[in-house]
Amino acid sequence: MRASMRTRTRTSLAVASLAALALTAAACSSSGGTKQGTGTGNILNSGVQGLNPGGTPKKGGTLNMLGTGDIDYMDYNISYYTIGYLASRLWIRGLYAYPAIPGKVTTIAPDLATGPPTVSSDGLKYTVTIRTGAKWNTTPARQVTGADAVLGLKRACNPAQPFGGLPDFESLIKGYSDYCAGFAKVKATVGAMKSYITSHQVAGVTSSGNTVTYTLTQPASYFADELTLPPFNPAPAESLKYVPASAPSGQHMIADGPYQITSYVPTKSITYARNPAWQASTDPLRKAYVDAVKITETGDETTIQQVLQTNTAAGGMEFNGFPPVGSIPGLINQMKGGSKNFNLGPAFSTNPYFVFDELSPNNGGALGKVAVRQAISYAINRAHLIQDDNGPLVSPPLTHVLPDGINGAQNVPKGYDPYPYNPAKAKSLLKAAGYPNGLKLIVAYNNESTVEPKMYQTLQADMGKAGITVKALAVPIADLYTKYMFGPPSVAKRGVWDISMVGWGPDWYGDAAKSFFGPLFWGANAYPAAGGSNYGYYNNPTVNAMITKAASLSDPVAAGKLWGKIDVAIMKDAPFYPITQGLQANYHSSFVHNAVYVPALQNFDPTNVWLSTPGG
Repeated sequence: MRASMRTRTRTSLAVASLAALALTAAACSSSGGTKQGTGTGNILNSGVQGLNPGGTPKKGGTLNMLGTGDIDYMDYNISYYTIGYLASRLWIRGLYAYPAIPGKVTTIAPDLATGPPTVSSDGLKYTVTIRTGAKWNTTPARQVTGADAVLGLKRACNPAQPFGGLPDFESLIKGYSDYCAGFAKVKATVGAMKSYITSHQVAGVTSSGNTVTYTLTQPASYFADELTLPPFNPAPAESLKYVPASAPSGQHMIADGPYQITSYVPTKSITYARNPAWQASTDPLRKAYVDAVKITETGDETTIQQVLQTNTAAGGMEFNGFPPVGSIPGLINQMKGGSKNFNLGPAFSTNPYFVFDELSPNNGGALGKVAVRQAISYAINRAHLIQDDNGPLVSPPLTHVLPDGINGAQNVPKGYDPYPYNPAKAKSLLKAAGYPNGLKLIVAYNNESTVEPKMYQTLQADMGKAGITVKALAVPIADLYTKYMFGPPSVAKRGVWDISMVGWGPDWYGDAAKSFFGPLFWGANAYPAAGGSNYGYYNNPTVNAMITKAASLSDPVAAGKLWGKIDVAIMKDAPFYPITQGLQANYHSSFVHNAVYVPALQNFDPTNVWLSTPGG
């Protein structure tokens, strides 16, 4: 979400559609960026096509990363943007993280933690021990403690800028909802927030020395995976001196990772040097071969690609400037010819997809009927839409909710495609549902995208064969979400759109079905006003109960079986139409080695690359 941005506020919570917003905006923007990841698929699903070992690793040098814009927030606990995660990988450590190890990039691994969490027999208590020797770069250097982990979680729901993904776990941790509700009423000043944090406790979060314990309100097979999220990162006591995610705070970050920030000029640059307090023996995930990292944020994707392909020291890796769409076919050919510089890796997302507004009054409220939504689904040609998005090699098809690699997808029947393109069947179903003369629908999409306008034209042609005519609502990405997707039901009832192109990426990986079904399909729990991204107001009580049950299972195998059944049940109701689980494109220069793609970063991990001679 991750490039994927998620920017929820506590109330409107523009959830992962800014998981979509930047998944779509950065991916398919007018700047020419390529699709920013969605899913696994085919021969490229290892996500390590760009791995370039290149001999014996060596230390030293400066890695120059080139981008087109800034992170969302420079903070220990607030970033909700994959580019923010990429930047923080260098200087901040979590309890757990995803390793840059081929084949294990979506399997959580201990970072600050000494090992897996200790879980009580009832599945309600998770205890984590932090490694001795992991230190903040204070003067003198200071041990990272369990109390720091508690502080990080407390800071995450501050009233100035809360973490966008709070609904993922806010009600799951005992007492955290009450704590956050109280915090929301506090003035967003340093003094008021510090007073609240130090005088109020979260009933289900305690610490002792280097340990922190989380008590849950119910078992949850996915909670260990959620511990990779920024709110669970420890934060130093010094963080209380500043408003979280503020400009002054961004200039006073204390590091516990292998690098420390030496300069941050918002929207311009970030520079890092080695952190003298970091001990390699305490960090199993970051080799930190390079001496320094310099991020330049003022480029454009075409120029960045040209610089990287020249193999000069001016650019070694992308930051958030990805290969231009037009360059992808040629880069794929280079990869097939043996080049190790280009990578297509999974992001485990669905982007874009069509969501149907079930509250729209248009056509006599037709989209509120399952049979009509099924008919519309038969009128859509997925294969044609995928051709608009660089074809199936880059954008493998997705025919149901969960992308490959998300727990539960393996339990959807093999080859499951409930709505293969069939305009004749679409016509027949519409006639049976009381619409013999077809439908007139309004389709909303991001007009800044390089892909969605083409998809609209394709949709218009294909649906016309089923007697469905469509009209465009082409708007900028920000307007699409703020004006049309979020808000009370009255917005959806206005009839300004019937179908919208949006996107979604999970907040974590592996056992992450809850990160799809919870925000998108969980009835009223997922309505925009409740903090979700159920833009079409889908609500099936049976499905809601199934989601509630699956979310409370402690066994991931049992949960996966139920998630698979939920996937099929939702598709029978046709509240949305999935298109692709596309792949993320990245490129690096030839002198950058050991470039392992990590989906959570939607890029190669900069803390594990090493450099040979530029131009060599």
